[in-house]
Amino acid sequence: MDIELAKTFLEIMQSGTFANAAKRLNITQTTVTARIHSLESSMNCQLFIRNRSGARLTPEGERFVKYAKEIIASWRAAQEIYRVPQADNKTTLSLGADNSLWNPIMVDWLVQLADLEHLHLHSQIDTTDTLYRAIRNFQLDAALVHSARYYPDLNIEQVAEEKLIHVACSHTPKPNIFIDWGEEFAQQFDRCLPFNRQNAMQFSLGPMALKVMLKQGGNGYFRTRVVEPYLQQGRLKRMPDAPEFSYPIYLVSHRGNLPREFEQAKQRLKHVLKNTDQWPV
Repeated sequence: MDIELAKTFLEIMQSGTFANAAKRLNITQTTVTARIHSLESSMNCQLFIRNRSGARLTPEGERFVKYAKEIIASWRAAQEIYRVPQADNKTTLSLGADNSLWNPIMVDWLVQLADLEHLHLHSQIDTTDTLYRAIRNFQLDAALVHSARYYPDLNIEQVAEEKLIHVACSHTPKPNIFIDWGEEFAQQFDRCLPFNRQNAMQFSLGPMALKVMLKQGGNGYFRTRVVEPYLQQGRLKRMPDAPEFSYPIYLVSHRGNLPREFEQAKQRLKHVLKNTDQWPV
């Protein structure tokens, strides 16, 4: 059976509509429909009932969920076997991190894991959407992200707590700078309205925004651990009476078929988070 058919089936079940599944799989809705038609033809049954509210499983579809997950899990296990020569006798552990978390957390985590000679380590730095997709497609075992998205096949564990605070350059507190820290932050920001973000300088990358602000002046929201040294040096100052926003860090992993060494790796991550106090720009 085509593994993509099973993935598409599960994506529709979890996202609720053919359109959402197409978006998450980065394919057209026509392709999604064709795949499900092919799957239903080969199974000789109807798996979904489509209506205005979306797509829901038929009784046959509900029974097929278990087998679809087993198909993908078996495929992933086969990939792992042939990815590394069996004579090597090592386990592959694939880890990812959001673009804003690779330095220093991901770097220090990989250093902590480097002495585990029985592991083959693979790392990936990417966008949150791509990391979630890679985990759900069994291409990654786990990833560090700032956004918790709850799916039935994923484990979401908060491993650290950051804050976003409003700071300004001591010498030149203008212009307003808005960094895209994610949809949740934007919603909280708009409720508090510290300034009109539509008229502010826009950045998608926090480190770049901070470098620009330190050179030209300005104000905006940044991670506490990153700006703390500049606050101590007097180069930045906190804006009085400005609201703070929570910015937690989550470890996302697949609910099943994780390497047995994953728990050991997770404990080393927690050690890194506990002892990391220098956060470069």
